Amino acid sequence: MENRLVFPQDFKWGAATASYQIEGAAHEDGKGLSIWDTFSHTPGKTLHGDTGDVACDHYHRFASDVKIMADLGLQAYRFSISWPRIFPDGTGEVNEAGLDFYRRLVDEVLEHGIKPAATLYHWDLPQALEDQGGWLNRATSSYFADYARVIGEALGDRLENIITLNEPWVSSFIGYTTGHHAPGKQDLGDGVIAAHHLLLGHGLAVESLRGVAKSCEVGITVNLSVAIPATSSELDVKAASRHDDQLDRWFLDPVLKGQYPAGLLKEYVSLVGDDFIHEGDMTTINADIDFLGINYYTRNIVAARKQPHEPWTRQTSLGDFSDVDDVTPHAAPRTTKEWPIDPDGLHDLLVWVSKNYGAIPLYVTENGAAFIDYVDQSGSVHDSERVDYLQGHFAAAHRALEEGVNLRGYFVWSLFDNFEWADGYSQRFGLVFIDYHTQERIMKDSAHWYKLVISENAIDQP
Repeated sequence: MENRLVFPQDFKWGAATASYQIEGAAHEDGKGLSIWDTFSHTPGKTLHGDTGDVACDHYHRFASDVKIMADLGLQAYRFSISWPRIFPDGTGEVNEAGLDFYRRLVDEVLEHGIKPAATLYHWDLPQALEDQGGWLNRATSSYFADYARVIGEALGDRLENIITLNEPWVSSFIGYTTGHHAPGKQDLGDGVIAAHHLLLGHGLAVESLRGVAKSCEVGITVNLSVAIPATSSELDVKAASRHDDQLDRWFLDPVLKGQYPAGLLKEYVSLVGDDFIHEGDMTTINADIDFLGINYYTRNIVAARKQPHEPWTRQTSLGDFSDVDDVTPHAAPRTTKEWPIDPDGLHDLLVWVSKNYGAIPLYVTENGAAFIDYVDQSGSVHDSERVDYLQGHFAAAHRALEEGVNLRGYFVWSLFDNFEWADGYSQRFGLVFIDYHTQERIMKDSAHWYKLVISENAIDQP
């Protein structure tokens, strides 16, 4: 039918979660503390002092949660592994009880005909390693590779995909520069160094996995957003390019081209020196990967900052250093996270990545939206806004496919409402509603709609 958008026959439809956001069981079966256990229990760091101590209690309810995945018709499930559940101290002796949980989870997922995709690092660094400097300590990169090897040996024969890092920009610059995420540091130079060590850890982990997990694909997930210049003026065009350098190219270029953007590298080196980059690092970071995961939520209209700035120092805020103002009209449709809704941005991003980095297979590893969801008197959750959001973004992805982009699959964020980091439980992204008092699960209208999309491998033209 003319108004139907049909996806490729082998297109993979999935949903995603992350360990600290859903598992709970924060202190069970030998699990060590993570930086998010520490951060969320520090007064003033999360909304209402919310923590992931219980979250969705997925650790105890994983079997029934996988049944929900099967009822939804998911073809793939992206989850993350808690590093301190495997290595309570970040390194040393393996905690077999923690490893057994993920063995059981993967077996359950496979038994229901769903392909498992595991993320090794979704921000919950073992606190014991943070006590030794965290991602500012180069040794953490090697410890991460050791951890990757253990996961590869235990699960590599059953995993479809392994993602080394989730959104290293957030781990580094939001964790070590803005301080809005764990471990809560506020130093621009720390963000730069942490970003490099995260990428080095990625490259070392790829090497480890190649030796022990030969049957699964290995990649990395980055959060991307190509900016739109507010005007065609040279200054605004440069501002948009600078935005892309800091958010996109600082991670894509080293992973896929073996080099940092030269101009931004020069500026960062002027702040922190260049001794954090060792000989051979860029070759390691540029390890061959099988796919690139892209997390997309929004993009922004940006303009060159008109106010003069003070000379940059390590204490300069990330926003000031960017020299860019977000001028996206406030009247633009937004989610409850205040993120502008822009499906065309996903199309443009996928095309931009393909144009600049070649035909590497791509997955949308996260895309979704938070809205005000509630259970009505009939026991239903009507979230038409989320259906419209997803339909628009699926259509944008379909356009990219038609234009030759090598997009292999799409993981909706998120399968469940969950602990949304510093926002606590205030933001509901899930296809499935969670009553945090009773742990009842209720499939929202968007879940029923998505089930139909998966079964028909098609959507109506928005």
